[in-house]
Amino acid sequence: MAAQYIKTWRVGRVEISRLVELWRFDDDLSMLLEGATPAMILERPWLSPDHATPAGRMVINFQGFLIKVGPRNIVVDTCIGSDRQREFEVFCNLKSDFLDDLAALGVAPNDVDTVLCTHLHFDHIGWNTQWVDGRWVPTFPKARYLFGKLEHEHWMMLRETHGYHDVRHLAECVDPIVAAGLADFVTPEHRLCDEVWLEPSPGHTPGHVSVHISSQGEEAILTGDLMHHPLQIALPTHPARFDMNRDAGAQTRARFVQRYGNRAALVIGSHFSGPTAGWIVPEGAGWRVEGQS
Repeated sequence: MAAQYIKTWRVGRVEISRLVELWRFDDDLSMLLEGATPAMILERPWLSPDHATPAGRMVINFQGFLIKVGPRNIVVDTCIGSDRQREFEVFCNLKSDFLDDLAALGVAPNDVDTVLCTHLHFDHIGWNTQWVDGRWVPTFPKARYLFGKLEHEHWMMLRETHGYHDVRHLAECVDPIVAAGLADFVTPEHRLCDEVWLEPSPGHTPGHVSVHISSQGEEAILTGDLMHHPLQIALPTHPARFDMNRDAGAQTRARFVQRYGNRAALVIGSHFSGPTAGWIVPEGAGWRVEGQS
């Protein structure tokens, strides 16, 4: 997506930039939440127009992030990627500007020292690799790629047992990283540096993690896919279709909202459309997002 959609937030001495691959993708809310109706969006005016269409369809982004802290360049989730064949037609044969957006932020592939994948769904690992001379090779050859140990083991099990999930993306986006010796398998509480560490947020996948940033008395959280749409802050326990463990996903979201509700912590939703970041504030007996412009 063109560099016009890049957005950067500063948290203390840390810069976090949004890298958008699909901007304002809209779909029926029931695609995400079981039994959902447009009324669930329309009765919450705070969702419009940023996160909803006038007809009550949800609006989300597909995006990754660049974290700059000191000399370090950390890429969090690498989107879908160009020229891929995926389970859903809408994600096939994309022409992604992901690397161009990184370049607009002054970062070339060789400048990236860390790639962190919050989990291993196809839309979070695509640019781990690129097609060069007839094969998939690491896009960021000088980086260490951080995969959750539990997360990786679960996906390997799914492939070995022909389990319940499409796994074709692993051969393109994970296996070449492991073969190149660039993968580190980390715990859900892994600390990347003094300002950046992981928080376990299981349910969407078994080893799913979110990313906590804390610097100079300010803090932010990259959610990953513990939620996809701000409505899930108002309805954290509503079953989400794409959670591998729906009960655990609901529990994780409820804990997240209680932990960060009414707290000076910038919540950056990995699939939230613009403004993408905001604070969880009270709304009646529940919660909503107050977006940062």
